[in-house]
Amino acid sequence: MPKAKTAQSRAETTEQLAPSGAGNKENSLLQFDVRIQSIRPRESIKGTASVNINGAFAIRGVKIIEGSNGLFVSMPSYKVGNEYKDICFPITQECRKQLHEAVIGAYEQAISQGQDTVAKHHGMQAPEGQPMEMAGM
Repeated sequence: MPKAKTAQSRAETTEQLAPSGAGNKENSLLQFDVRIQSIRPRESIKGTASVNINGAFAIRGVKIIEGSNGLFVSMPSYKVGNEYKDICFPITQECRKQLHEAVIGAYEQAISQGQDTVAKHHGMQAPEGQPMEMAGM
């Protein structure tokens, strides 16, 4: 009998998860937990991040890149010939927008906190109206 209960609970879990699958067009707000792994303000790849989506799916190796139109988020990819193919990516425009805002927001917050930390650690203050350079990055 315990085996039947286990099979039944798995079926219920599957049914509960099915509505949030790829076929669902509802706009639900996703929760992104972004951890900035590295910051390189003087390079074209400004930093890297790890993203946890709804506590259920993690992406490592997300890049924050300075483009001609400002910062953008680049997903992990592999090279095929002269092209790069994303390994994982947002399917909907809304998800892409939410991911971009979460990663860029976390990056900007890390930059801000890093500048504050560097200034406090070294007892320095930036000249008025000028940001502190991040030491060692």
